[in-house]
Parts: sequence; structure tokens; C-alpha cells
Amino acid sequence: MERRIAVERMTTLLQLAESEALQRHAGRARRYVELARKIGMRYNVRVPARFKRSFCKKCLAFLLPAVSARVRVGRGRIVVTCNTCGAVQRYPYRREQKARRAPRARAQ
Repeated sequence: MERRIAVERMTTLLQLAESEALQRHAGRARRYVELARKIGMRYNVRVPARFKRSFCKKCLAFLLPAVSARVRVGRGRIVVTCNTCGAVQRYPYRREQKARRAPRARAQ
């Protein structure tokens, strides 16, 4: 029961952080992310999947493309750079790779 309430609170706080970041209130958005992470750690609950990649793991700034983050798509990965602290996060991008491999497998 407590964990379910914790997930609801985290979701609400992260939605508030997103709305504040859109209004260019970076300090308030960072505080909401910080509170949501503290709740998650206290009740041993993961950050909801929707918000997993939406904040900087180093400085906790809410990341919005072209506002507080730079996003680049490269060879098999997405590179997100935080404009606040300069931290770089790299995520694999597999959909394109699978589409490219399929014709090769048929040809052989």
C-alpha cells in the first residue's frame, strides 16, 4: 500500500517538474525531481519508466530537448548532454539496427 502511494507521489512530482521546466523554472523543477527521488529511495520504488530518462543523473535537472539538454542521434545510440552540468548520457538505439540486419540475413 505504501509503495503504491509512493509511486503516485513520485509521478505527480515528476509531472510538476516537467511543467515547471517548460515554464523555464529550472530550480523548482530540480527540487521536484530531488523530492521524487528521495521518496523512491525511502520506499525502495523505481522511478516510473515514463520519467526514467527525463532528468540528469548527475545534477537532477529536468531535461527538455533544446531547452536544458542537447540530443543527438548517432551510430546506434542517442546521446543526451545536460546543458546545466555537461553530463553525457548515452542510450542504445536498436530499432534501426534490426531493420538494417534483416535484409542481410535473407540474402545469405
